[in-house]
Amino acid sequence: MTKPSVSPEPATMHSNWSVPPPAVLVPGARVPTRMEEYLFDLQGFLVLRNALSKDEVKACNETVDRIPRSVPRNGWWSRVHREDHPEHRGISYQQIYESGPAFERLIDHPSWINYVSRFVGGHDTFDWHHGPLFIDENFFNLRGPGESIALHSGGHTGTLRTQFNYRDGRFHCGQVNILLGLTDIGTGDGATMVIPGSHKANLKHPQFGGSEVWAEGKGASVDGIEGAIEVHLAAGDAILFVDATCHGSARRVNSGERRTCVYRYGPSWGNFRWGYEPSEELLSRLNPLARKMVRPQQGMRPPASSVAS
Repeated sequence: MTKPSVSPEPATMHSNWSVPPPAVLVPGARVPTRMEEYLFDLQGFLVLRNALSKDEVKACNETVDRIPRSVPRNGWWSRVHREDHPEHRGISYQQIYESGPAFERLIDHPSWINYVSRFVGGHDTFDWHHGPLFIDENFFNLRGPGESIALHSGGHTGTLRTQFNYRDGRFHCGQVNILLGLTDIGTGDGATMVIPGSHKANLKHPQFGGSEVWAEGKGASVDGIEGAIEVHLAAGDAILFVDATCHGSARRVNSGERRTCVYRYGPSWGNFRWGYEPSEELLSRLNPLARKMVRPQQGMRPPASSVAS
């Protein structure tokens, strides 16, 4: 009598290679929705409305008002450095988180900390070897009538530091920026301009200028660039964008002053854009997460007793 055949176990036709979503870095803080993730992937930027409260906006502006306008280009006000860039780009105060509590609290602000963590990515990989994030630049910018910044960056450059990438269900972005409006910025106010989708561009925009637009007295803007849009903000709103997105600003034509603040986040193995070092005084005041993002890497030296004389 023939033995009945035994049906083999059904073969696995497909393997699930998807990577689980990363853990939320700061529980209780705002987390990007699926729609926001889709729009960030599509556009290269998001607008976060009411990221700061009115009191937080006021505190930031009052802090900057204490910095004398007489500080020259390349001059210092305590640990804050006035950047040495052409006058047509306005005034930029670098290392603004050294100016006091108003800007310290922006380092890991709950309105965006889980966004930048999700979009910089690297959770459970070597990119987190020194910690979840690093702030390589933070500054406050003021612009008056006639001032602007030219179109720059873009996916066509292929720059690793500013790259956009998405793989196995996760974002991997070299630099994610938070640009905060600290005044209302509408038509004629010199708004930030972006080219949606340009973080994935393979070709250089035909109207892209050369290095000369950064020189003294040139004062190029993004006005008239095809495909570019103005992003209008109320004071306290933020633009979150991957730096690979082509961006710049319109020229301000209205009276008054445009005020913005920028924090740039990247992987923990990065280094400061301009070589600044955070002060020990600042580090001593920060919570552990914020301190890790300001200085994720610690130098290693042998103990003095083991060094041969």
